[in-house]
Amino acid sequence: MSNQNEHLILINKLMANSINWFEIPAKNFERACNFYSQVLGGDIHEMDMQNLKVGFLPHWNQQTGEVGGAVIKGEGYEPSDKGSVVYLNGGDDLNEPLNRVEKAGGKVILPKTGIGENGYIAHFLDSEGNRVAFHSMK
Repeated sequence: MSNQNEHLILINKLMANSINWFEIPAKNFERACNFYSQVLGGDIHEMDMQNLKVGFLPHWNQQTGEVGGAVIKGEGYEPSDKGSVVYLNGGDDLNEPLNRVEKAGGKVILPKTGIGENGYIAHFLDSEGNRVAFHSMK
């Protein structure tokens, strides 16, 4: 397969989702990266980009066209518990990452809650004060 065809397939995969990227604001970049590394159980790849500090969340693979996100510190990025809520993948059972939230410096604000045939959700405040959520089928 040519590189052009592979690139078009990647673009089509990205366009198949309502969301293709998200950014979680941080005041204390190191603390936020440690929080998400502990809660999500993976390494955060850090990078400086155009006057921003960027920490790519674990399990994201740019080459496969999957939805991904990052912790961001920079001008115009303010943590908030109001507004849009990002739902992170809670894995096979969202109890696993949810149980790590408070140990990592966050606070559970909506415990694991059933949403019928659509699985379960839970909301938490991260180390920076952002309201974020998990979703899983169990």
